[in-house]
Amino acid sequence: MYYEPGVTPHGLPHDPFKSCVVPRPIGWISTVDSHGRHNLAPYSQFQNVTFNPPIVMFSANQNTGGQRKDSVRNAEETGEFVWNMATYALRDAVNKSAEELPHGVDEFEHAGLVKLPSRKVKPMRVAGSPIQFECVYLNTLRFPGVPPMGTADVVFGRVVAIHIDDEVIDGQGMLDILKIQPLARMGYFDYTFVDNKFEMVIGGNNSALLAGLEGSPDKAKAAAQR
Repeated sequence: MYYEPGVTPHGLPHDPFKSCVVPRPIGWISTVDSHGRHNLAPYSQFQNVTFNPPIVMFSANQNTGGQRKDSVRNAEETGEFVWNMATYALRDAVNKSAEELPHGVDEFEHAGLVKLPSRKVKPMRVAGSPIQFECVYLNTLRFPGVPPMGTADVVFGRVVAIHIDDEVIDGQGMLDILKIQPLARMGYFDYTFVDNKFEMVIGGNNSALLAGLEGSPDKAKAAAQR
């Protein structure tokens, strides 16, 4: 099949676009507004941007009323947000925190989650989530789209603190991803989680390239100095 988005119809019962770029990690973003009200919401358009310095981004469309999401407004207003890893074990809470609730409602409480204090930023962390990034807000890129929801705010933040549950670090000092079972978004109403993995190492023994793929600033710097 072939179609041009917004120009020619795809002819399918459901739009396939979001099912083509899969699986997508979930940005489970916690923020707090200037009045101290907490907010938590999942975004399936989330990714790390670079590793030195570590920077992440999440993209938030407007809500069904055409308003900017609380996560975006809070991050811009306070200059801080936290990413919490969504897992298969927490899937029901992730789904409940995705509901479109009235402004000011605490999604932590709505989803039955316990808050954990952060060390360097004010937004709370999700208890039970195995990994959290404390982030300081950098900037927002705003892309216009078709109302009410098409317009997107892409929010960037620098990671200033990382929390990892010791229980998910294996005997080799690596994250046990199969134990964590990270949740990921597919298309339509579908999700998946990581329950298998395999390794591929680029040939050629380029230590600088391998350090970059690993995401290790120290190793990359050492390789460059050789």
